[in-house]
Amino acid sequence: VFFLCLLAGCSICWFNTVCFVLCIKNFPANRALALSLTVSYNGVSAALYALAGDAIRASTSSLYLLLNSLVPLIVSIAALVPILRQPSVDPLSPEAVRSDSIMFLLLNMLAVLTGVYLLLFGSNTSDTSTSRLLLGGAVFLLVFPLCVPGVVYARRWFHHTIHSSFQLRGSGFILVDDDDLELHKRLVSRETSYNNLNGSSLSDDEVCEYRSSSQKLCNKEEDSARCCEKMIEKDQLVMLGVEHPAHVLVGRLDFWLYYIAYFCGGTIGLVYSNNLGQIAQSLGHSSNTTLLLTLYSSFSFFGRLLSAAPDYVRAKFYFARTGWLTIALLPTPVAFFLLAALSNSTAALRVGTALIGLSSGFIFAAAVSVTSELFGPNSVGVNHNILITNIPIGSLIYGVLAAVIYDGNVGRGLKLMFSDSVVCMGRDCYFLTFVWWGCLSVVGLVCSLLLFIRTKHAYDAFERNRALVEPQRNRSSNSIA
Repeated sequence: VFFLCLLAGCSICWFNTVCFVLCIKNFPANRALALSLTVSYNGVSAALYALAGDAIRASTSSLYLLLNSLVPLIVSIAALVPILRQPSVDPLSPEAVRSDSIMFLLLNMLAVLTGVYLLLFGSNTSDTSTSRLLLGGAVFLLVFPLCVPGVVYARRWFHHTIHSSFQLRGSGFILVDDDDLELHKRLVSRETSYNNLNGSSLSDDEVCEYRSSSQKLCNKEEDSARCCEKMIEKDQLVMLGVEHPAHVLVGRLDFWLYYIAYFCGGTIGLVYSNNLGQIAQSLGHSSNTTLLLTLYSSFSFFGRLLSAAPDYVRAKFYFARTGWLTIALLPTPVAFFLLAALSNSTAALRVGTALIGLSSGFIFAAAVSVTSELFGPNSVGVNHNILITNIPIGSLIYGVLAAVIYDGNVGRGLKLMFSDSVVCMGRDCYFLTFVWWGCLSVVGLVCSLLLFIRTKHAYDAFERNRALVEPQRNRSSNSIA
């Protein structure tokens, strides 16, 4: 079992890394949307396997192991052909970027439909024929996005033959665009040169405006406030997109705040899902285990899709992605404290599971984009794998914590014998675990808030620089058209 888990863990890391690198390489202008969509479908695996088990009507551990071995193998072989036959990566025109943005919007709508379908029918317990019909519908929804290339070609034909008045302004739905990132780097480099010259003037008014808006220190602050501000600004990121090699990455305070936020946020949610079957059994809800797994899987899927929201609403409401990450962490401590207080309630267990799935799903999907923006897109493969080393570490620590509390309550509470194992029954089996997990998730929330405060100026400066050049870019695009 240990060897199988080791192989599975290594394969997951390798598969995710390949997907991340392919998304960033092939969709540089819409990488956040591509990453969000790719990671989102990871969240429906549990619901899909549960539906397949109902369809086969032999929901045993052996069946799930067989599905877990065959399905990834078949899908990987099918995906190997387009991966090996990649087109050349050429710079896209503004019209092509807008077209890709619309396609990603369509794909996200299909993904939401798939998630709603699995949420409604994933825990189906009807007869075998109905289960097979529902499984067929789920497979159709998963395969249907492959028809999108045909839709793209049809749209291009329609665009060239029948003039369409539909047009999106700007570069689409992307929070951090590569072209804007390069401009931002040049502006900040000039700002750094200004500081090194100790008082030399800049000829570029845009850079002067950037400098004046990015200064934070005030001369008339109290000592405590000044000390706090110095701590916040110590080793602060100057701009987004700077490449960080591994040895530089591990020396940055921002990375460790990010690491702890992930460790005490998304990883706890993952450990909760891994223990969900035993939690339901101890709380007397064994009959609802499949429903709870479907709830977690579906809401994790929705959370991953929601991670693309910052890119869709950027034109009307701009907010740093690290700020969205902080907001996404809020439901986790709320859910654990709710479970600790009302664990005997079926409704509380379902609501808590849904909140944890929603929160952890958002974190899993948004983390790749955050890593790319804070520490460089070219190094994201290595840097993100360094970040997710917290998953096995957290799984071990949180799992041992839950096991110690669980075993400690076996003797005091109601216990049942299943074969050679003793099962703890009652609210006390996981009460302290929920409290500990809730407190640790608060630590993650605080670290995420500090990361947001330390990186907000970089995101704001980036957005200001983009606002200065976007009108010129739109005029250039319109003149070319």
